[in-house]
Amino acid sequence: QPEVTQKQISCRTRGCLPPVSNHWKSQHPFHGRLTSNMVCKHCEHQSPVRFDTFDSLSLSIPAAVWGRPMTLDHCLHHFISSESVKDVVCDNCTKIQAEGILNGQTIENQRTTFVKQLKLGKLPQCLCIHLQRLSWSNQGTPLKRHEHVQFNEFLVMDIYKYRVPGPKSSQEQLSQKSPEETTPGVKDGAAGKPSDAEQPAGTKPLFMNGASSSSSSSFLMSPGTFPLAAFPECRAPLYLYRLMAVVVHHGDMHSGHFVTFRRAPGARGSQWLWISDESVRRASLHEVLAASAYLLFYERVHGRAQPQS
Repeated sequence: QPEVTQKQISCRTRGCLPPVSNHWKSQHPFHGRLTSNMVCKHCEHQSPVRFDTFDSLSLSIPAAVWGRPMTLDHCLHHFISSESVKDVVCDNCTKIQAEGILNGQTIENQRTTFVKQLKLGKLPQCLCIHLQRLSWSNQGTPLKRHEHVQFNEFLVMDIYKYRVPGPKSSQEQLSQKSPEETTPGVKDGAAGKPSDAEQPAGTKPLFMNGASSSSSSSFLMSPGTFPLAAFPECRAPLYLYRLMAVVVHHGDMHSGHFVTFRRAPGARGSQWLWISDESVRRASLHEVLAASAYLLFYERVHGRAQPQS
């Protein structure tokens, strides 16, 4: 197939297309990498970190708690929260067993329990988040979850980014208090949840992502969530994303219709559009944030920019 010239492109589009930079020729804007980390609870040996490529993050929605809003932060923490994996052969325990003694006790079983932790090793330029709205009844019937998951125009992802652990990070991770005691809907052993002693006295933690600035104070201030004060780097975030589009599904598990909210083309992109097939109308940001999102599309804001009020 002959190569398409710039002149032909200009004719077909009635205007010149901007050249594609060499950076994006070799890198897909939606490609990111997940890290999977396994730590033995018995000997605290850490297995090599595994990297897996992703094009979107598919997040399950945790069980709702009455009186508390469900936020995108809850879904993200549920996604990366650690879990126990039982009956795993530990090479380090096997090696120590061969020597006969570990902490003065003879090891009888080479199979131990590991703690598995997911993190985001590489964040993409464009972040696609899929909220899983499929659930199953006790009778095995598929059901659609209609609850609203709060999300913001800006999304801070610094606390979900994988960092190379220090010498004592594995021990600290295993000694952390289980968030099950304080945070509903989060699996056992989630990393990144500071203890109550680390929180400033007389203050309650704030939602970082998912609570609209126009929400009531009861939505913004909620016990058992994740405090911004505990993550000072998030005050000037490096991994800051701006909402660009939202896909909403109307209907049930068997039929329905998709509509899209997206930013209107323009220099600032402050205007939103509602699109349903051939129908297009203007929409407000309030309408966008009130939608029961199925897909969220965020684009990274370069540098340590602050969200606009």
